[in-house]
Amino acid sequence: MQTILLIGFSLLAGLLMSRVAKLAGLPAVTAYLVAGIIIGPFSLGLLGVPGLGFGSLEEVKSMGLISDVAMGFIAFSIGNEFRISQLKKNGKQATVVGIIQAVAATVLVDAVLIGVHFLFPDKLSIPAAITLGAIAAATAPAATLMVVRQYKAKGPLTDILLPIVALDDAVGLVIFSVSFGIAGSMNGGSVDVFSVVVSPIVEVVMSLALGFVVGLLFNLTEKLFHSRSKRMSISVTFVFLTVALTKLEFAIGPVKVGFSSLLACMMLGTVFCNVCDVSEELMERTDRWTAPLYILFFVFSGAELDFNVISDPVVIMIGLIYIISRSVGKYAGARSSSKMMKCEDNIVRYLGITLLPQAGVALGMSVMAESLGADGPVIRNVVLFSVLVYELIGPTLTKIALTKAGEIVPEGKKSSRGDKNVKSHRGRDAV
Repeated sequence: MQTILLIGFSLLAGLLMSRVAKLAGLPAVTAYLVAGIIIGPFSLGLLGVPGLGFGSLEEVKSMGLISDVAMGFIAFSIGNEFRISQLKKNGKQATVVGIIQAVAATVLVDAVLIGVHFLFPDKLSIPAAITLGAIAAATAPAATLMVVRQYKAKGPLTDILLPIVALDDAVGLVIFSVSFGIAGSMNGGSVDVFSVVVSPIVEVVMSLALGFVVGLLFNLTEKLFHSRSKRMSISVTFVFLTVALTKLEFAIGPVKVGFSSLLACMMLGTVFCNVCDVSEELMERTDRWTAPLYILFFVFSGAELDFNVISDPVVIMIGLIYIISRSVGKYAGARSSSKMMKCEDNIVRYLGITLLPQAGVALGMSVMAESLGADGPVIRNVVLFSVLVYELIGPTLTKIALTKAGEIVPEGKKSSRGDKNVKSHRGRDAV
């Protein structure tokens, strides 16, 4: 009962806060995150009333199944941006820019934080600095996608943004695995070549291969059904199956094989949108079905933000340095690489700003970093602090950038309730 109450209360809180955010001109994503903070363990949760807010971070994490599935659908939707017809136009640009901006953020954060180590050697170790630099490459695909959808953004910047955000996951995974392996070897005194080089590449390849195979099966199965409701249901089914399969782990000799649900579900969507004739219709219907799921995902994300990190001045200092250097690296890397690839002026000016949001992927990397011993809590808390900042301001910055690029067109007030009233008045007038 308490779990169902929490889910219902989370949905209600997110929806009500979105009305407040609309009055302030803020994206709905920000509203959902703030709603999560309000009902989280550091606000309403302190009252200890069952069902009225989360009493602890462990209670928030118990909703992980919903968050995993939601991320699967988000990745599936992003896969829709990899249509061959679209890739012919900007695929090369997206690939080059995506790699360079991720590497630029990592290099700059590495350099700055290693400098911090030499100034304050007792506050930040070199392994921790290297690991944080690798985490800096990751961008939050969920927040970006939701802003694009809410405001129906269209144009060259939007077209190249979503493929780059998707590519970030693959690039970030490789960079993190290599850096994490080096950091671990510095702490342990030895370098494991397989964990540093082979394992991340295997994870990327296996994840894409899994998504490809399941995508082909999805297309074959979809042909067996003809009603729209069953086709939508089969779409939902295969996303669930793909997320489940990515939980598998096994070893081939010294190589540990795991899967990324983001990459697998992204490839699932990519294959499906390129081989199925009715993929656009099915994608649209699936997106409508997942709207409440996305609200829950962001509300839970807000509730999971740990405000204890704000009490540590060292975390705040390192976190602010991390945020500034990562932001500069993302912006400079995106600007220089898009200019090199002769992208349109609006892409050169505003792309870097849209790549600032950071959330789930970075948090997942920080959890892995806890195995570094004494450096683990420092990395975890710095990432938690930066995610707290990025999640609250990132969606708004993305909206501003897309608006300045002319790809979000301000619309008048729209309401299905109002449209219905208008039609009824017109009907009475006609009578």
